[in-house]
Amino acid sequence: MDFLRPASWEEALAAKAEHPSAVPIAGGTDVMVEINFDHRRPEYLMDLNRITELTEWETAGDSVRLGASVPYTKIMEHLRAELPGLALAAHTVASPQIRNRGGVGGNLGTASPAGDAHPALLAAGAEVEAASVRGTRMIPIDDFYTGVKRNALAPDELIRAVHVRKAAGPQQFSKVGTRNAMVIAVCAFGLALHPRTRTVRTGIGSAAPTPIRATAAEQFLNAALEEGGFWDSGEIITPSVAKQFAQLCAAACNPIDDVRGTAGYRRHAVGVMARRTLTWTWQSYRTATPEGEAA
Repeated sequence: MDFLRPASWEEALAAKAEHPSAVPIAGGTDVMVEINFDHRRPEYLMDLNRITELTEWETAGDSVRLGASVPYTKIMEHLRAELPGLALAAHTVASPQIRNRGGVGGNLGTASPAGDAHPALLAAGAEVEAASVRGTRMIPIDDFYTGVKRNALAPDELIRAVHVRKAAGPQQFSKVGTRNAMVIAVCAFGLALHPRTRTVRTGIGSAAPTPIRATAAEQFLNAALEEGGFWDSGEIITPSVAKQFAQLCAAACNPIDDVRGTAGYRRHAVGVMARRTLTWTWQSYRTATPEGEAA
């Protein structure tokens, strides 16, 4: 195994073009596990830790540009107001040591359906900034996951950043695990309210071959909130609406049985998390001041 250590972003892109099979490593929290267990033996490893721009973020305008290697700890400490759903998800990632090293770019590159960042990114409607020597393109998060641990990156592309619109409404994240820390999700659920467009987006993790959205549930809830005048009145969502939303979220899943949980349990748990996160986010929306809603 050869080790590549580019000193700049341009050098990294050139090295990736020359060695398309090179596996990028920054935090290494996913890659090193696979290598240590001999599940993966890449011909080249590309260390990106010398490229400081990948650990930086920008909050100008109405969106956050999050460098691929920004540690989860920094998201929790500095971006809680702008990216509340992602900050909540960051809290559930492994241990403090791993949160200090791991970043969203690694979750995206690995594209595991159990990655903690995915539900929050789906619910927020993020875009992935992918670059190569051929140029830069933006990949909508809905189009990024293409299969089990597969993504839409071309062989010569690297993830440079993730663009996430600043939250205009409450967001939530919930995760079920076999213990409280250092655990891979049995299943996870993210929910974001978008009051400006009067829409709701979801994200489901570890309950299908890829991270997914519950689009039928979103469409149902969008219609129910609009037809019932809930956005304007701020009234409590009726139990029947919450129950139907939860059932549709559970129905969107296509889980498997494995050592962490059964398919039936995963469907049930996603439904419970959907109902609870809807209750939490709507209560936050109802009680928020106009200034809080625009944060």
